[in-house]
Amino acid sequence: MPSPIGFNLLAWSAPISEQMVPIAERLKTIGYDGIECFIDNQDVAAYGRFGTELQQLGLRSTGVTVVGPDANPASESAAVRAAAVDFLKGTIDRAHAMGATVICGPIHSAFATFSKREPQPEEYAHSAEVLHTVGDYARQAGIVLAVEALNRFECYLCNTMPQLLGLIQQADHPNVRAMFDTHHANIEEKRFPDAIRTIAPVLTHVHISENDRGTPGDGNVRWDDTFRTLAELNYTGWMTIEAFTRNDVDFANSINVWREYDDPWAIAEKGFTFIRDMQEAHKI
Repeated sequence: MPSPIGFNLLAWSAPISEQMVPIAERLKTIGYDGIECFIDNQDVAAYGRFGTELQQLGLRSTGVTVVGPDANPASESAAVRAAAVDFLKGTIDRAHAMGATVICGPIHSAFATFSKREPQPEEYAHSAEVLHTVGDYARQAGIVLAVEALNRFECYLCNTMPQLLGLIQQADHPNVRAMFDTHHANIEEKRFPDAIRTIAPVLTHVHISENDRGTPGDGNVRWDDTFRTLAELNYTGWMTIEAFTRNDVDFANSINVWREYDDPWAIAEKGFTFIRDMQEAHKI
C-alpha cells in the first residue's frame, strides 16, 4: 500500500471556506487521499463544518500552522511561552474538529523571528518544554505534532535534521514527532539520504516541495534520493505537496512569494502523477 498523497490548500487560500469544497472535490477526483489546511484563528465550528464536507468526499485531512513572536515557544519569557501553549492547544482543537490526525509546521519557534545569534541551549529547552506540554493535549485529541525544520532565512532554531532530531528527543513525547520538507532540505542539507536517515526514528510526515515551490519534479530537488531513502526506511506516512502561489495575496506576502510559479491545478495534476510514478519506481 503506497503512502497516502495529500495536497496543501495554501496554493489557493489560507482561510477555509465553502469555496474550498469544490477544490477538495476535484482533488479527490485527481486521486488525492487527503488535503492539508492551514490552521489559524478561525472559529472552531468552521473547521468542523469543513471536516464534515471532507469526510463526505472520502478525504482525510492534516493541518499546518506557524507561531508568531507573541507565542514563541523558545522565548525567554514565561508569559510568551504560556501564550504558545494556549495557541497550540487552540490549533489542536481546530484540527480535531476537522478530523485531522497530524498538525505539521515550524512550531518550535516564531516564524521569521531572529535573535541575531546562534541557537542557545535554553531556547531548545524552552521549546522542548512547550512541545511536551502540548504533546499531552494532542494525545488526548488523537493528533501527532510533526515539527518542521525551516531554512535559515525563515528561522534559526531548527534548520537541519540533526537540530530537529535533538529537539524532538529533548521534548520526549510520543505525540511530538518530526517532518521532512524537501524545499528546506534542498537549501540546508548536504545529502538528502543522510538527512532522511538522521530524522527517520521520529519521522511522521513529508512535504513534497520543489526548490522554487512550483510543480514537484520540474526543479532541482533530489527526488530519486528522497523516494529511494524513504522506501529503504519503509516510510508509510503522508506525502503532501506544498506549493505556493499568489492566489492568497496576504499569505503570499507573509512568506515572500512574489511571482506565480505554476497554475495550482497544473501543480496538483502533474504533482500527483509525479508522486505516483516515483512511488512505483521506488516501491514505496
